Amino acid sequence: MNFAAQFFYSSYLSERLERLYSPRPALKDGDEKDPFWQRDELVLGPSQPGGSDKCGHVTNGNAVRGTTLIEPERLKDFGEEELVNGDVKVYSTKVVGGPTEIVLKDPPKTRRMSEFRHNPRPLVPFLRFEDISAAAFRIQAGIQKTPCTYSRLSKQYGMEIYLKKEHLHYTGSVKERGVRHMLSSLTQAQQRKGVIVATDCNFSMAVAHHAVELNIPVFVIMPSCCSSPRLRIYRDYGAMVISYGSTGHDSQNHARHLASENGYLYLEEEENEAYLAGLGTVGMEIYEQVSKLDAVVIPAAGQYGLLAATAAAIKHLNSRILVIGIEPEGFPLLQQSLKSNGPIKNMNSNPNKKLYGDLMENSLGDNTFQLAKKLVDKVVSVSEEDSLVAMLRFQEFERSTVDTEGAMGLAAILAGKLPELKGKRVAVVVTSANMELELMRQCVDRALVLDDRVSKFSVQLGEYPGDMAKLLDVLSREEVRLLDVCQRRQSDKSDLFKAKVECVVETRDKTQSIQLRKVLSERYPSICWLDR
Repeated sequence: MNFAAQFFYSSYLSERLERLYSPRPALKDGDEKDPFWQRDELVLGPSQPGGSDKCGHVTNGNAVRGTTLIEPERLKDFGEEELVNGDVKVYSTKVVGGPTEIVLKDPPKTRRMSEFRHNPRPLVPFLRFEDISAAAFRIQAGIQKTPCTYSRLSKQYGMEIYLKKEHLHYTGSVKERGVRHMLSSLTQAQQRKGVIVATDCNFSMAVAHHAVELNIPVFVIMPSCCSSPRLRIYRDYGAMVISYGSTGHDSQNHARHLASENGYLYLEEEENEAYLAGLGTVGMEIYEQVSKLDAVVIPAAGQYGLLAATAAAIKHLNSRILVIGIEPEGFPLLQQSLKSNGPIKNMNSNPNKKLYGDLMENSLGDNTFQLAKKLVDKVVSVSEEDSLVAMLRFQEFERSTVDTEGAMGLAAILAGKLPELKGKRVAVVVTSANMELELMRQCVDRALVLDDRVSKFSVQLGEYPGDMAKLLDVLSREEVRLLDVCQRRQSDKSDLFKAKVECVVETRDKTQSIQLRKVLSERYPSICWLDR
């Protein structure tokens, strides 16, 4: 600041302080009532009346008009000061003359009460592709990547068939995927306490195996009617097996009681999100292994979770791929639910427990149904006979032994239920291969009969020597294998000297069976072919 400005401000401040702290003199005649130097306000503004009043009086109250002590045009010479701790700071100031335009602000916007209401977020889908992808990463250490190979039956049925062989898992079931992810998702506290199951099915076998692999205590409660070979399988996996009750309901109630008392987690197959995410990894592997895929055929047995979860993965990767579900003809739960637009809890028919042990009346949950309704393109049903013949085809052409649930996908193709897939590339999921030996033998015998490979007939022969030899000679010339023969004598007087002979024979195929029937009918008019 220059010397003139310092001198002026020093003189002004001294006079100001002296006036403030000294008594006011009495007014004389002719004096102003309140001259500007006796006022308690510092006045900054124009000196001319009617001029611009930019600043006005600076007071502790409202600003008033008055003359200025310092003219605005002189401020450019002195600048503007601020006293801070006794130091003087100088700021450059630019004074613009003219009237100041006062701009009124808009009043605040009035908001409706509805704008303050909580708007709910959109619902998160029950099963997302991100969940399936995360499950694939989590289970890769404990689940093998099963092959998806070209089938020898492709040329026979006019399409490229690729079999996703999920029956090659350690426990022989695709449910290992869901169980592994579900057990891995448990808290550490729950894993330390353990889990308990009480049904003899593929799900329980997968729980027994993978719980031991993850160092989780596992208990298996089975009724006394459970076969010894099945109980031995659970023990070989490392589970604690307890036999209780005579029926499955008794063992399940006992398992729930033990779980509530000891803090175990009672597990049963249901539409658990972690379980379905693990099952959906099948779809990711199929899409990776088979290029230019046109359709995927998936059995809808069990809890229908495999169908819904695999469809979720496939449709996310390529929405043009057809997803077709297969279910038993005697228990079309999904088809009936789609017609009624809701999952059916009570079906009039009951599934065959020997062939479809994992199928129950409450197999279809609400979330699983919604996924299947949205993502599955077609649902067809196959008969038990078709499934048995498909099991036979697996043994002959694929050198694999599967159960009826695992063969349902191929059964739909063999039965001609999917003519729209001719000439296309199709992946068929083979879900499981858990069937007891005795039941497997009965299924194979029945399948041979259904496939016109085993025939049974009865014929009346005389008691003369050589009649039986002639019959056997005819069978030998036709290159037919004799499986069983039974001779019975008649008590009727009209057939006093005749005997009834029943034979069970096996042929190579249906063509040879037709030829055999023709030859025997010409030689023995009384022959009777027994129904299948």
